[in-house]
Amino acid sequence: MNLHHSADPRLWNFSAELRTLGLGGGPMTRREAIRLGLLGTAGLALSGSLASRALGAPVASAPATPRAPKARSVIQIWLWGGPCHLDTFDPKPGAGYDYYGALKDPIATNVAGIQIGELLPLLAKQADKYSLIRSMSHGINAHETASYTVQTGRPSGTRDVFPGTGAVVSLFKGYDAGYKGLLPPYIVLTELQGRFSEAGFLGGRYKPFATGGDPGQNRFVVEGVVAQGITDERQRARREFLHQLNTFERAMQSGDPRLAALAQCETDAYEMILGDAGKVFDLSQEKDAVRDNYGRNTFGQSCLMARRLVERGVPYITINYKGWDTHKQHFPIMRQKLPQLDRGLAALLVDLSERGLLDSTVVWAGGEFGRTPKVLWESPWNGGRGHWGKAFSTFVAGGGFKGGHVVGKTDAHGEEVVDRPVHPSELIGHIYELLGIDGDAKLPHPEGRDVRALPTLAEGAKRAGALADIT
Repeated sequence: MNLHHSADPRLWNFSAELRTLGLGGGPMTRREAIRLGLLGTAGLALSGSLASRALGAPVASAPATPRAPKARSVIQIWLWGGPCHLDTFDPKPGAGYDYYGALKDPIATNVAGIQIGELLPLLAKQADKYSLIRSMSHGINAHETASYTVQTGRPSGTRDVFPGTGAVVSLFKGYDAGYKGLLPPYIVLTELQGRFSEAGFLGGRYKPFATGGDPGQNRFVVEGVVAQGITDERQRARREFLHQLNTFERAMQSGDPRLAALAQCETDAYEMILGDAGKVFDLSQEKDAVRDNYGRNTFGQSCLMARRLVERGVPYITINYKGWDTHKQHFPIMRQKLPQLDRGLAALLVDLSERGLLDSTVVWAGGEFGRTPKVLWESPWNGGRGHWGKAFSTFVAGGGFKGGHVVGKTDAHGEEVVDRPVHPSELIGHIYELLGIDGDAKLPHPEGRDVRALPTLAEGAKRAGALADIT
């Protein structure tokens, strides 16, 4: 990506500043910026977190929070593609083979009366730590529009592209609100969805830092922070060589605020690459037993990575766990995916709890919709499940959410919500409340329009405390 074509003009302005200092002849690419060490990591440059702070970029004002927050961080586990509610958190053993297919034996949890899918035995032992919303509904069956609605709480197709939950949390809990960490306030493990704009009209400053890489590998190669095959000693040598080449700065009089800003940005960038801040991504610091407990796979190690980021105070972390769009070969895929989900998520709950972090960390797991309760046995699907936005399940724990409860109910086949339907905007509203974010807070709109963090009643929103009994 060329910074010249970025949606955020501050990035191009920063690139222009570098050119005026003799550090580039044309539009800077992200890779060039990383090599110079002046923009920090590529992801940090895109989010504007280092550059915009250093150059004094305008920031949005965050209104006072409505109450003392119960939660400090959110870990959102995005089951990308849409998991089937019948196979996970809303089993229907009496529905018949055409509905439960190869997964017919749900298991009891450690909370009386709550059953979950048979491939989730570790989570079954932790049901007292989480609640299940079995009545999520929006009626949308397309990935892009369903993802947008679940992440923003808004319908698609309006004149505005609204920010997702993580971007709103970044606005009210990030740098504008006094967040001091070098780590970005909104981090995605490991790649963006590409199905919608996470930051919407808030712009590049609130776009998440996507790590890239794979935490399940021997070395987690985080984009712009960890370079494959380059030692710390070589990085230090590169920095020293850069300083030797930068004769222009040495010739300038000291005290120039632009040069001071660039110097601070470079210092912050190398702190991420060589200092303690970047070491959060080094999973080799964890004991082998801990890593094994999470599961030696991308998802399990992403859960461990999320715990480490919460310990560093990062407000919002998303784990994009791909592979749930199972139109074909649904049940063989579930026999791989569900044990990974079970192990990683159960380990995360236990680890957060034992470290005293679960009470202050919301864990939110779910996808953009459910899947067709009735199995598609016919060709070409041959045992697959399609998209189903009428009814699906979401898992919530920690940060003020009570454990051991079930909210809502679907019919005997899991096809329709029959009790307490919950719209995504209602769930998001409760998460904001737990974080101390006012749903009526005004968002900075580029055209100055009056837009709130949550859709208003005038917009047809439902905000009547649908989840009050579990918060």
